[in-house]
Amino acid sequence: MPKRVDHEDRRRRIAAAVRRIAADRGLEGVSLNEVAAEAGISKGFVQHYFESRDDMLRFAATTLRGGLEERIATPLRVRALLIALLPLDDAGRDDALVANAFLVRALKDPEIADHFRTGHGLLRDAVAALLSSAQADGDLARSVDPAAEAALLLALVAGLGDAVLLGYQSGDEAIALIDLHLSRIAA
Repeated sequence: MPKRVDHEDRRRRIAAAVRRIAADRGLEGVSLNEVAAEAGISKGFVQHYFESRDDMLRFAATTLRGGLEERIATPLRVRALLIALLPLDDAGRDDALVANAFLVRALKDPEIADHFRTGHGLLRDAVAALLSSAQADGDLARSVDPAAEAALLLALVAGLGDAVLLGYQSGDEAIALIDLHLSRIAA
């Protein structure tokens, strides 16, 4: 009886190797040879699943939202979600480095850019829903527009995340700035 192969699992394992390389060396370090070595498989195996480096990168970009969707699905308050987006530990740092590497690629690849827009839209909607709920509970000022505020908060967190990555802001300082902003819009 032939062995059953989970092709999607193999593609995800290859994408995980792409993400590990991207976190360490950026997308410049991602080649079919390097991915094969990182994944512990042959280059031919990688080529069986992806016709080109571009195909492999596009698929890997679709896997970036996994952690994000898990964070959104977990019931959180606005502050907790915003802090969860900061690169405060090794895993968060790696996620941020990989996302930044793919962001540069998205500027020239419409398919990857579409994945980023979709992910950002999901996140913005989740933050806006949390803000609307806080407003309904009387914890958020009535004058605040949840949709506009969600966009502002995500821009704040993106900038703070880069500051933490570059080392000119500590994680504690970034959290303090989030708290400062949230205190300004509280009821």
